[in-house]
Order: sequence, then C-alpha cells, then structure tokens
Amino acid sequence: MQRGRRKPDWLKSRPPSGSRFTEIKERLRERDLHTVCEEANCPNMGECWSGRDGPGTATFMLMGDRCSRGCNFCDVATGGMEPLDPDEPENVADAVAEIGLDYVVLTSVDRDDLADGGSAHFAETIREIKRRDPEILVETLIPDFQGDPEAIDRIVDAEPDVIAHNVETVERLQWPVRDRRADYEQSLAVLDRVDRESDIHTKTSLMLGVGEYDHEVYRTLGDLREVGVDVVTFGQYLQPSRSHLDVFEYVHPDAFETWRAVAETEFDFLYCASGPMVRSSYKAGELFVEALLREGRTPEDARRHARAAGGD
Repeated sequence: MQRGRRKPDWLKSRPPSGSRFTEIKERLRERDLHTVCEEANCPNMGECWSGRDGPGTATFMLMGDRCSRGCNFCDVATGGMEPLDPDEPENVADAVAEIGLDYVVLTSVDRDDLADGGSAHFAETIREIKRRDPEILVETLIPDFQGDPEAIDRIVDAEPDVIAHNVETVERLQWPVRDRRADYEQSLAVLDRVDRESDIHTKTSLMLGVGEYDHEVYRTLGDLREVGVDVVTFGQYLQPSRSHLDVFEYVHPDAFETWRAVAETEFDFLYCASGPMVRSSYKAGELFVEALLREGRTPEDARRHARAAGGD
C-alpha cells in the first residue's frame, strides 16, 4: 500500500491555462454543462481542449453528476439522482457547435434507476450533435446498462464513431475496484455486442497500480482482442480521497511504455495510449485520426462504417 507516501515526480502536472481553455470553460458555464475533464480535475484538460496538435477534444458528462453506483476508485457522488434534463441533448450539441470542437466524447454516470439506463437520452445527444455537423467525430464512453442488449443497440443505432466501455481493471480485482453490480464478463459482453452488431470502433481503459499482476494485464489484453476491441488505454490510478481505494503501486513510466508496445505489436490494437497521466479520453481525437491515417483511411471512412452498421 502507498498510503501517505509522496507521489513520484512523473505524476506532477501543470494546471490548465490559455485563452482556448478559458473560452471553453465559459461556454460550458453559460449552458450549465459539465465535463468529466473538470469533475475529475483531469491533468490533461488544457492539452486536450486546446487541440494544438490535432482535433480539440472535450468529454461531456450526461444525465447529472450523481451515480446509482459506488465504485471505490471514483469520486462521483452516489445516490439522489435527479430526473433527466430533456434539454440536455440540445444544449450539449449547441455548446459543441459554438466551441468548435472536432472530436467530442460523451460519457455519463450510471443510471440504474431508469428503465433503459438512460440509453435513449445518450443516443439523442449523439444524434443532435451529428445533426448540427455530421463531420464532428463522436466517441461515447457508455455504462454497461446492466448488460441490456436493447440499450446497447440504441447507442449503436445512433451511429457514433467510437463506442467505449471501460473494464477498469483485471478480472480478479473487479471487486473491490468497481461496484458489485459491475462485472468483468458483463463488460466484455457489452464490447462484444458492439463489435458483432456494427463496424463502429470499440475502446476500453484500464487503471494500473491497484494490485494487478503483469500476467493478468497480459491476459486482459487477450480477452479484449477476443471480443474485437480496437483501442485500449492505460493510466495510473490515483486516490481521489482518503475514503477511496488505496494506491497499491505507482507504476513507472517505462512500464507504461512497455504495455503500449505489447498492446500495439503483440495484440495489434489500432492504438494504445499509455502513461501515468493518461485517462480514457486522453487526446482521443488526435490519436484516433492519426491511427486511421496510418491505416490509409480517413475519419470519413469511419463514419461510412458506422452508417453501414446502422443500415443506411
């Protein structure tokens, strides 16, 4: 356990700044919208929002800021969920258009209190963004919807460019890392269904430093490729507060680089973002477009695949 120990130098980061960062933040406050970037105090916020080296990216959190689950790694409050805001899909789409983002990530809290898990609300937000500008690339980081295939299919039918769902950690550590309602096999089944029902790219993320062994990470990469996952990211788990899961280990940057190489060369993932400060949507737009170009494809190719999957 690492309780009480100082973070190593490689985990230090500069606070976000710059005119682009300030502009986006003001636009979000005007519409009473929230991003995971801010809620989680992400260290990469300024870099991703600015889009200096590629598409600007921001991650919007839908359906409120309170979750029906209580994962031990997450700082989002549990319980007391409010009714869905029917204007949220339009507000998010308007904000994306006004800000001029090229790549948008949509995620949400878990809403097990809703009959469809909030999937229709999620899908409507995707459609509103695409209706305003079909060229915007949309990545969705979805809950497991308790494994409900109809809910997953609603997301597929809305035709995002990437569908992500995080397994978070290796199978042995699903508990105590995740809420007991989350499950490794259930998460794999979500990703598998997206792969079987569409040509939409799939993505997942793992935290390191929670007590996993190397052979377990290696096996997880194999499991993910088995269900057709295209993109994987690795980041360091950091304890949000004293009441959350302890950090077991601060993983050295060299180990993250090794896992990136293993994922891309041995398992042939489209790309792997891996580093202590990497989060699920880290430079998501830039890395996704670069990966497509390496394969001789364009973002429009990805959109055509998504439309074909939807039967257009």
